[in-house]
Amino acid sequence: MQRRRFLTLAALMPALPLVARAATDLAHIDHASMGHGPAAGPHAGIDHSTMGQAAPAVALPEGAPLPALVPLANRSREAGRFSGELVAAPVHKGLAEHGKPTEVWAYNGSLPGPLIEAYEGDTVEIAFTNRLPQPTTVHWHGLPVPADQDGNPAYPVLPGETRHYRFSLPSGSAGSYWYHPHPHGHTAEQVFRGLAGVFVVKSRRDPLAHLRDIPLVLSDLRLDADAAIPANTKADWMDGREGDYVLVNGALKPVLALGENERVRLRVYNATSARVLRLALPGFEVWRVGSDGGLIEAPRREAEVLLSPGERAELVITGAAKAGRLIALPYQRGKMMSAEVGETLVLATVAPGPRVASVPLPKRLRRIAALPAPKVKRRVVLEENMADPKAMFTINGKTFDMNRADFVGRVGEVEEWEVINRADMDHPFHLHGTQFQVAARHDGRGWKTEPYRAWRDVVSLPAGQAVKLRFRQDQPGMRMFHCHILEHEDQGMMGQIDVRA
Repeated sequence: MQRRRFLTLAALMPALPLVARAATDLAHIDHASMGHGPAAGPHAGIDHSTMGQAAPAVALPEGAPLPALVPLANRSREAGRFSGELVAAPVHKGLAEHGKPTEVWAYNGSLPGPLIEAYEGDTVEIAFTNRLPQPTTVHWHGLPVPADQDGNPAYPVLPGETRHYRFSLPSGSAGSYWYHPHPHGHTAEQVFRGLAGVFVVKSRRDPLAHLRDIPLVLSDLRLDADAAIPANTKADWMDGREGDYVLVNGALKPVLALGENERVRLRVYNATSARVLRLALPGFEVWRVGSDGGLIEAPRREAEVLLSPGERAELVITGAAKAGRLIALPYQRGKMMSAEVGETLVLATVAPGPRVASVPLPKRLRRIAALPAPKVKRRVVLEENMADPKAMFTINGKTFDMNRADFVGRVGEVEEWEVINRADMDHPFHLHGTQFQVAARHDGRGWKTEPYRAWRDVVSLPAGQAVKLRFRQDQPGMRMFHCHILEHEDQGMMGQIDVRA
């Protein structure tokens, strides 16, 4: 064990009773106000007898065909307009092989939530109703929407209320986005109970439109002996929650039928709270063709694809004559209180089908212009202080305050942020309102130029590493940036930039 890790844990032990006491005090806060600072959510459900996660308590059925996502119906008959309805509510699902139904929180009763598909240039209107026992919001993760439509916790949807979200999808925004709750203090719980859905923006000039397009939503699930979803443990609030099962489109180890020589486009979403997924498909031809914000410039042959929480990748795979497996290889992300994943996880099986003809991949997918030299440079430091239960996870030494702007920016100005992880564990960094380009990475030995250009809204930062990213905000308003380990976000590892016209 590293000396720093040992000293951190030693400092943490006396503080744990303080965390529990703080939870008791916070339990009386009026959460409907959604004020600044951490709500009771991160601590009120702690199981004080558990330092880590237990082995799976119940069995789930496995090996069914890969479920297709339920599309959200477009109620508009006008061209260029998408109008739909979303309802977040508790529902009961028969997840366990034998046992009681599980109460989950779902959009429109679906796990994952309904698939929203729209085109560049469309105007999107979503009537969202909250039937949860907590305030919530809908964050359109990665989409360039107006600040007051982005699901910021400053705009809560209280239990029983309906909120109408409205935004337009600009040219060049085609990509693999998703939606999930973003109420401060309650985000982690609402996501691990099931609230997440896919939002695909399409281009009418898509060079891969001829391929079968398959979303794969990877999520964590934990069930207790009664097939109920338990609250977070102390270890979860420290390390970020990992479940007992990694589901694909809500199913355990489903089967994807793929004809020999058939090429398909996989949109892969890491919708877990904290798990870093080191994905591989041994024996298959795998090409990376897209990132969070859509297609990259040219296909890249990949043996492995690393996805941190919130991150997406578009892959093109080619069917083989034999069966295969989509796997998650072991990855150590620096957890403090629970064991690292030391084994390879089988996520899905690929079943061979009849041979089909396929079209070669284009050599070029699109052009991504490099952002120009920045007008503003900033440093953003991610840190951990386990001796302070009120500020264990910070950005630039501070925890989130909804009434504070950490930076002030200008619409249209290119900024370069040097984001530094001075903590002991991985922290994926997410910026709202725009997509950024990673210019360079520092692995502890020196800066290295990013090998290819891509639009992203999440970047993985292992302990002791740093990135330089460039972006431009094209709409005014308050925009959040934070760690996308949801438990860390809920505890205040988040800041805001006030973008002014």
